[in-house]
Amino acid sequence: MAISAGTLGVVPAAPAPPAREGLAAGTRVLLEAPIPGTLLRLAAPNVVVIAVQAAINVLEAVYVGWLGRDALAGIALVFPLVMLMQTMSAGGMGVGIASAIARALGGGRRRDADALVVHALAIALVLGAAFTVGMLWGGPRLYRAMGGTDGALAAALTYSNVVFAGAGAFWLFNTLGSVLRGAGNMRLPAVVVVGGGPLLVVLSPALIWGWGPLPRLGIAGAGVAVVIYYCLGSLVLGVALRSRRNLVRLSLRRVRLRVALFRDILRVGLPGALNTIQTNLTVVVLTGLVGAFGTVALAGYGTGARLEYLQIPLVFGLGSALVTMVGTNVGAGQLARARRIALVGGAMAFALTETIGLAAALFPGVWMSLFTRDPAVVAAGSAYLRVVGPSYGFFGLGLALYFASQGAGRVVWPLVAGFMRLVLAAVGGSLAIHWLGGGPRALSFVIALAFVLFGVTLLSAVRGGGWREASWRRCST
Repeated sequence: MAISAGTLGVVPAAPAPPAREGLAAGTRVLLEAPIPGTLLRLAAPNVVVIAVQAAINVLEAVYVGWLGRDALAGIALVFPLVMLMQTMSAGGMGVGIASAIARALGGGRRRDADALVVHALAIALVLGAAFTVGMLWGGPRLYRAMGGTDGALAAALTYSNVVFAGAGAFWLFNTLGSVLRGAGNMRLPAVVVVGGGPLLVVLSPALIWGWGPLPRLGIAGAGVAVVIYYCLGSLVLGVALRSRRNLVRLSLRRVRLRVALFRDILRVGLPGALNTIQTNLTVVVLTGLVGAFGTVALAGYGTGARLEYLQIPLVFGLGSALVTMVGTNVGAGQLARARRIALVGGAMAFALTETIGLAAALFPGVWMSLFTRDPAVVAAGSAYLRVVGPSYGFFGLGLALYFASQGAGRVVWPLVAGFMRLVLAAVGGSLAIHWLGGGPRALSFVIALAFVLFGVTLLSAVRGGGWREASWRRCST
């Protein structure tokens, strides 16, 4: 197994493309078809998935908002940690899985692609257990450090304990979906998410309020409903992956765990997971800074920032297609085409997220009124969106290039960009609040600058030499 040569400072020769005759028809399309149309075709099912998931996230917050200010503030404390698990399993380690499978298929290594499925599941089970143990043990300390007190803290712990007890279901679902996406099958994960969406939309309020024979669980009901949804989805995807109709197949027969295949996933997945930690740690730190201003500020910021968090899964719809297309072309030695795919995808992501951001800045009350009628909370969240919304395009651009870089196996610059954003947000935010006395509004300007820095850094890396053709080495096992 080769490690990224650029990381080691070695400059090997560019890979020779594999023979096309032995490649599946679906793989050939990724290597030869026009970029914009192919990218949109691959992304379309994912966009549907993300639209459903975004609606589910919004509705869950709406349901919880009916329970009052403390519940809304409590879920604002937990949400960054839930999104950490989601983005790490789907957009961090999940993209490492999809990238490894796409590169294996692009290089004509079908048997390795099948074996990677079992290795991916092993990683998912270990990390799911780690989240369960870590959050059940450390959650109370963390939420207090983030500013949680009294009713808000109690609500956060109730919801958190339920969700993270079922962390394994989140990891299995996102891992199995990543396997399918790496093989170019975007449709099946989309069907499962869309099909299960109505169940969750009904089950969540039913368990919160105790409809019919179901118990009234309050905020815990929202967590129970989400865990049930991911358990059922994992079962469906697991059964489907047993079918021989897929380019990759889940089979435990004659599979021997190999260090080389774990390394093939982890060399992209671990830096990707670290990047998601940086992204979510940024929000955790900022939530802690805002928490010092009380429950109203915390609820307002958490509700406003939920919109920026939705940019991550939204761009993931396009990003998962970028991972597959870029990874397949890199595996086949088509490096210039891989870079073009990344830039086209980045432009699409910028246009989409900037449109959302401008709408939020112009009409922040529309978003805030979905969750609360509390005028103080609405005012706090609206002030945040007016400042930060116009910078969402750069966040979307950076996220798209982050996914593309993972597909290509180039993970250093996404880490650098994420770290720079974290440092600016944390250090700059703390200075703006505590030293300059600027309050939450000054913090909002720092967050906006951090988004711009994130996007510009990754764009400069992709266009300016971070993807030098001479620095690639073909991944082989």
